[in-house]
Amino acid sequence: MSVLLVSHRACLGHENGEGHPECPDRLRAVLAALEGEEFATLIQEEAPRATPEQLARVHPPEYVQAILAIRPEPGETVMLDGDTGMNGHSAEAALRAAGAGIAAVDAVCRGEVRRAFCAVRPPGHHAEPRRPMGFCLFANATVAARHAQAAHGIARVAVLDFDVHHGNGTQAAVEADPSILFLSSHQSPCYPGTGMEHETGVGNVLNATLEPGADSAAFRAVWRDRLLPALEAFRPGLVVVSAGFDAHARDPLAQLRLREADFGWLTGQICGIADRLCGGRVVSTLEGGYDLDALAASAASHVRALMNA
Repeated sequence: MSVLLVSHRACLGHENGEGHPECPDRLRAVLAALEGEEFATLIQEEAPRATPEQLARVHPPEYVQAILAIRPEPGETVMLDGDTGMNGHSAEAALRAAGAGIAAVDAVCRGEVRRAFCAVRPPGHHAEPRRPMGFCLFANATVAARHAQAAHGIARVAVLDFDVHHGNGTQAAVEADPSILFLSSHQSPCYPGTGMEHETGVGNVLNATLEPGADSAAFRAVWRDRLLPALEAFRPGLVVVSAGFDAHARDPLAQLRLREADFGWLTGQICGIADRLCGGRVVSTLEGGYDLDALAASAASHVRALMNA
């Protein structure tokens, strides 16, 4: 069965402000990279809007209402914190970004496709249940995981995050719930300053920190020796991936030294475990990555592995 690509043109309208690294060109670069002949078999679908009820599985209803009520005038940007902005198109983009994961979960859990990649923005893994931060408004990956549980009866969902920055929002949303496993590799010290290895939730959180300058060998070692064995032991019914590509050596916002092949390698490992444990069901959603060429090449490596692993 083929791989599903979920996106929406509304995600291009969101702006954080002039000169901001999380910009529409990021999504354009990813989508352009997936236009090549080798990706011709991707099934493409427009992302629906997430409903307030679906978002409220992670975020309190008053938070959802407050974010959706922010509708700046054309040409204006409202900054929610020092990093995270919204313009008049941001609420729609955020609904589509979260809705993409929901649609992907539906397609995978119904057996229509084995795997899916959500090419969307704004990203989500820094959004805490009650707070936007780190370019993120809604917790896209966690919303997808909760939808799998609520709509499809998936008892155990694993959320894997290889973004260079720790997914503090994901961890905050799931750390008290043993039905969701959260595995993360990330640079430390680095924004947002969370994700220390002593943070283990109720035994369902495993953080693997990497020092600035860590290379492919260090990255592969923590996944091979620590994180992937934990995934195997958990035996999830679905794997959700927060696919950030800012650990690439060319990325300007951090100092890890990965190459695009590393993302393909890890994706292949994840898919192999998913094939053994849960019918191959993997849903991936775009997080970080701020060098456009590195982002495009890394996303292509990731999707190539989703298709071929």
